[in-house]
Amino acid sequence: MRQTPSFILASDDAVKRLIRENPWVTMISHTDAGELVASHYPVILDDSAEDGIVLLSHVGRPDEQLHELGRHELLVIVQGPHGYISPGWYDAKPAVPTWNFVVAHLHGTPELLSDDENLRVLDRLVDHFEERMPEPRRMNGTEANAEYAARIVSGTVGFRMRVERYTGKNKMSQNRPAETVERIIHELEHGEHYASPELAREMRRARGEAV
Repeated sequence: MRQTPSFILASDDAVKRLIRENPWVTMISHTDAGELVASHYPVILDDSAEDGIVLLSHVGRPDEQLHELGRHELLVIVQGPHGYISPGWYDAKPAVPTWNFVVAHLHGTPELLSDDENLRVLDRLVDHFEERMPEPRRMNGTEANAEYAARIVSGTVGFRMRVERYTGKNKMSQNRPAETVERIIHELEHGEHYASPELAREMRRARGEAV
């Protein structure tokens, strides 16, 4: 990913927030046969890790074989809010449209988990997403649910991945005058054609505003 100094996302905390708010990721492997394999799964952060960024997730069989998971580096792409930015939101000077976005490319070699560890990770994954529900359906919430989960866990392979390096980009019109940025945010919040409140919120955050 081409980097532009004014758009670099280089903070571990910022990348962690991006992951927490956008846990549906793309996983890409370059296999020994020279093939590219891509899959899509949710991830969570291993908050027990003392430092760095550590991901927890799983894949459904046979994706672990297709990816040759654990044998080489995995690229995990995390994408946040993004959207079209019209030059009509600038001023009268000649301009072309662009696309605002926030994304991170995470690299690391996954560590495969045992069935017991995988079951615990799946439990945490379910809890993470069910927590906001009015009546959370937890994986181990009932004896029947726990027994069902124990039966199906063999159909998945869990992994932990310590991020060894990453590149991040947070392109939110930081190179535009303040009045232009305000017009863009207004259109994203209230416009009829390309409204995106989530992207407007990211632009406000990039300006240092509390959101």
